[in-house]
Amino acid sequence: MILQAGTHRFVFPRPALIMGVLNVTPDSFSDGGRFFDVAAAVGHALLMEEQGADIIDVGGESTRPGAAPVETDEELRRVLPVLEKLAGRLKSPVSIDTRKAVVGRAAIESGACMVNDIGAARADDAMLELVAESGAAYVIMHMLDQPGTMQVRPSYDDVVRTVEGFFRESIGRLRQSGIKEEQLVLDVGIGFGKTLEHNLRLLRATSRFAALGRPLMLGVSRKSFMGTLLGLDVMERLPAALACATWAVREGANIIRTHDVAETKAAVRMAEAIRGATGPA
Repeated sequence: MILQAGTHRFVFPRPALIMGVLNVTPDSFSDGGRFFDVAAAVGHALLMEEQGADIIDVGGESTRPGAAPVETDEELRRVLPVLEKLAGRLKSPVSIDTRKAVVGRAAIESGACMVNDIGAARADDAMLELVAESGAAYVIMHMLDQPGTMQVRPSYDDVVRTVEGFFRESIGRLRQSGIKEEQLVLDVGIGFGKTLEHNLRLLRATSRFAALGRPLMLGVSRKSFMGTLLGLDVMERLPAALACATWAVREGANIIRTHDVAETKAAVRMAEAIRGATGPA
């Protein structure tokens, strides 16, 4: 299995990729405001690469439950100075976390080679054209409704079958738009329109999603379902997130998206060593 992200090429099986989260926002649930300053954001990106991040994911719009949308101009104002200062300084590929094709295009022109789109191109049809023509990798994430309302009584007949069906339909739709399968990554969208039980069911089904034949990304870093289950504040949830990450890698996940790069990489590599993972680091 191959993942092509611009000029970057990842061949699986290989150790799981670690994606470091860089929120250039004032209001993200975990680190909102910490890296809103350009210099602080650039410094943190460089630190995450030093800690072992394989991908840096830059986002200028909070997608926490209840978050309000950010205007395009404001999102561009937040992310472009960071991307421009990182260009040529990072060896790791850069991902742009956005639902907007305009932002995605500007980010790619500034050096990004992956689009992490929680809207799965449903919010902006121009995203499909951008991904097809640019050759950027593209993350298809499942989300119920929109960030502002997604946690208002989310309901499914069968959450695993629903998400699996969504992936199959999305892969077909994107391929018809000229996007190569090698560009695609899947993300079940833990916490995006899911209850605690929905999230646990999706985690239990990791191997089923991994069998779809595309790299599977898991984003559980410090998410609220851990607080619901264990009564933990945001900054107390790292051990729970590491448990989810190691479980997911054992079951076939290929990319772990995290705020805690060094700790996650150590935990994942240990889990892979126990499992007997093969392939180059």
